[in-house]
Amino acid sequence: MLLSIFAIVGLSCTSVLHAQDAAEVVETAAAYTYDWSKSEVTPEMFAVNNLWIMIAAMLVFIMHLGFAMVESGLTRAKNTVNILFKNTMIPMIGIVMYAVCGWLIMYPGDSWIVDGVFAFGFGIGGGGIYNGGDVLYEGITPAYSTGYTVWTDFLFQGMFAATCATIVSGAVAGRVKLLPFLIFSILFVGILYPITGSWKWGGGWLDARGFADFAGSTLVHAVGGAGALAGALILGPRIGKFGKDGTVHPIPGHSMPLATIGVFLLWFGWFGFNGGSELSADPAGVSYVLVTTTIAACGGGIACAICSWVVGGKPDLSVALNGILAGLVSITAGPDTPTWIEALLGIGAVSGVLCYFAVLFFDKLKIDDPVGAISVHGVCGIYGTLCVAIFGDMSLLGIQALGTAVCFITSFVFAAVVFGILKATMGIRVTEEEEIEGLDLGEHEMAAYPDFQRTYIKSYEAGEI
Repeated sequence: MLLSIFAIVGLSCTSVLHAQDAAEVVETAAAYTYDWSKSEVTPEMFAVNNLWIMIAAMLVFIMHLGFAMVESGLTRAKNTVNILFKNTMIPMIGIVMYAVCGWLIMYPGDSWIVDGVFAFGFGIGGGGIYNGGDVLYEGITPAYSTGYTVWTDFLFQGMFAATCATIVSGAVAGRVKLLPFLIFSILFVGILYPITGSWKWGGGWLDARGFADFAGSTLVHAVGGAGALAGALILGPRIGKFGKDGTVHPIPGHSMPLATIGVFLLWFGWFGFNGGSELSADPAGVSYVLVTTTIAACGGGIACAICSWVVGGKPDLSVALNGILAGLVSITAGPDTPTWIEALLGIGAVSGVLCYFAVLFFDKLKIDDPVGAISVHGVCGIYGTLCVAIFGDMSLLGIQALGTAVCFITSFVFAAVVFGILKATMGIRVTEEEEIEGLDLGEHEMAAYPDFQRTYIKSYEAGEI
């Protein structure tokens, strides 16, 4: 279907070009003419690489719909509009902030302010081609350069940028004020994410020491999980989540169909997330990454479902869904190296078990995480990063542990400081009345399910709930 869309777009662009002035076409063509004799790839492979990475970017883009469905499905109906609004704004904020400053913070080339640690710049620029060490783009020295345009790379990387804030959104659902959270998202995506990303993907100090993170178990997921932990701690739990004696009161989500759809959308998008991170259309490399990604998801889902069945006495769908995500997060650091059995058992299944018990652990600590974001993305992101060494080169274990720890701590401190400042200046938590009534009405004066909402409020006012 995606190829059909590209064909239609291509035909449309051709018809537009026929309407252009001939001189303008010649001038444009000359600006992008490249001496292919110097290239590491043929013109045909260059086109295929770009096409695949752009398709992968579209797959990653659809993951934001998946996050929206998971978060809304696993939380209460009265907060659905608020969650959908946040998940609508976050991709737009993420892409704009990545264009404004994130791109040049993450890929500074030789323009480091503190060598290998921090850089800053504005804009996207260029229109050049990555071609080995010969880069037609001022200031950018990509760590991975196999023949694709700067615009293709920006599109793909920009889709990653918003994911960190989306992870945080799930952990603070149901009680965070909208405006402070959006301000947090701007800073988290525009500053923190590209700084930690530059340490590896931008050729920074972690990259120089051999740290490996293929598609972001640490740089996307653990970083987002750390922000989620900070947000959940500073906000505190939802009303009624924990009793005075420490008992945990489950607050079930309102729509398991939505949550299930969301997880399968995320799984679908992960083919682009990991497969596109090959940064070429090499059939052997991409196909192997897709196989290990799929198998790890299966291992995580099965293991988590078994845990819920054995420990809890009943098979819990929400647990199985989070297990799938746990397997996907864990394989993301190194889908190109493990055998399929290692991906199934050592990475996928173990991450599913870790995720299950991590959720129970955070409940014991009275840390309220409505969707399990800290366990899925934080805990399993760290584990997946270590798996690169465990199931690959054990000599990397030290730098893998150091890299994921530093990124996690940096993200946690940054998020805690930002949330702390926002809490002190404008407040970050809605009132008790708004939380009970629901953020849909309190923040938006809307309702995802108007008839249900009115019935719920009447029952509450009558003292029935």
